[in-house]
Amino acid sequence: MSQDPSADNQSSQQAQGPIHRRVPKGDDLERLVCDDCGFIHYENPKIVVGSVATWGEKILLCRRNIEPRQGYWTLPAGYMELGETPDDGAKREAWEEARARLTIHDLLAIYSLPHISQVQLIYRATLDKPDIAPGPESQQVALFDWADIPWEDLAFPTVAWALQHHRSALGQALIAPAGNMTHGL
Repeated sequence: MSQDPSADNQSSQQAQGPIHRRVPKGDDLERLVCDDCGFIHYENPKIVVGSVATWGEKILLCRRNIEPRQGYWTLPAGYMELGETPDDGAKREAWEEARARLTIHDLLAIYSLPHISQVQLIYRATLDKPDIAPGPESQQVALFDWADIPWEDLAFPTVAWALQHHRSALGQALIAPAGNMTHGL
């Protein structure tokens, strides 16, 4: 949240005229700025939330029904919505994609993906019941034993990372979140 009340008011404004990319006064980065009213449209990374959700030793995966990577397997995950907490977003995504109800336990990993302007927060979770079904964004959902995970058909590298981080954290009650950064957080 902004410490400057005028910044909050500005964020509710909309540009009135042509918008061009330039460095606004008091800034050092190019931004989209309205030539008429000076409104600055800040472009910020998207936050993705999701979970490695389990039922016993089985892991929930969803076969994507949407692009990108339609037909490939993923964790239940997606963009946070305004006004929700990250763990509530992970629960919502599990419901939307797999009609699954979850109990979130802890933060498994934080993945920084600046090349696509994303930060991903992946939780460890358990299914409240093994009842799952495809939501509108999934062609199919399934609970996989480790040996049966379709590694060659995973949608994104972060899915494989999260599955590996989950496996390395098995049996640990308290974990520090894993990540993909090589030089610390």
